[in-house]
Amino acid sequence: MGSELTCTVRSAGKTSQGKALLETSEIIFRGDFRLKIPFASLKSVVARDGELHLKWDDGSAVLELGNRAAKWADKILHPKSVTEKLGIKPGLTISAVAINAADFIRDLRGSTKKFSNTKLLKDSDLIFFGASESADLAQVDELLPALKADGALWIVYPKSKQEIREIDVLSAGRAAGLTDIKVVKFSDSHTALKFVRPKDKR
Repeated sequence: MGSELTCTVRSAGKTSQGKALLETSEIIFRGDFRLKIPFASLKSVVARDGELHLKWDDGSAVLELGNRAAKWADKILHPKSVTEKLGIKPGLTISAVAINAADFIRDLRGSTKKFSNTKLLKDSDLIFFGASESADLAQVDELLPALKADGALWIVYPKSKQEIREIDVLSAGRAAGLTDIKVVKFSDSHTALKFVRPKDKR
């Protein structure tokens, strides 16, 4: 769910048109050849004349992105923090339910207007809900009365677990009348999916 652009890429003596995706921690290219380039592996990132030049230990690539080249370079070089990606700002009312991440809870407690991880706060701008298995998702409907009309529900769940899959989370949110709009790497072990009410239901 990152930025996506159709472009031409040159790498390892080959040239191909295809789709380039700028994700939260990597660039993916799918064309006549494929590339998956983690930000952490990059040794050089330069935007020049509408081209994004990337170098890593055992390779390089040039993406012809036009006026998007500088923007992509900036996002790679200055990635947003998890807190920024999750939309956490001073002045918000935030509730956390079944979130077992001590550092995250501590950050929320110190950076928001109102925060609780023991009860749902009325008119929460954001609700973070931790689900460890698909059965937990039955609680989604119970969270919504506390959510502000234009607020967001983040469902945080473990990656690559048979007990709960992305499709289970998506289905639960949609069944509750919500729309999924964003996915964020919450941690090395967990993913967060963002849901909001459709505009005509706010």
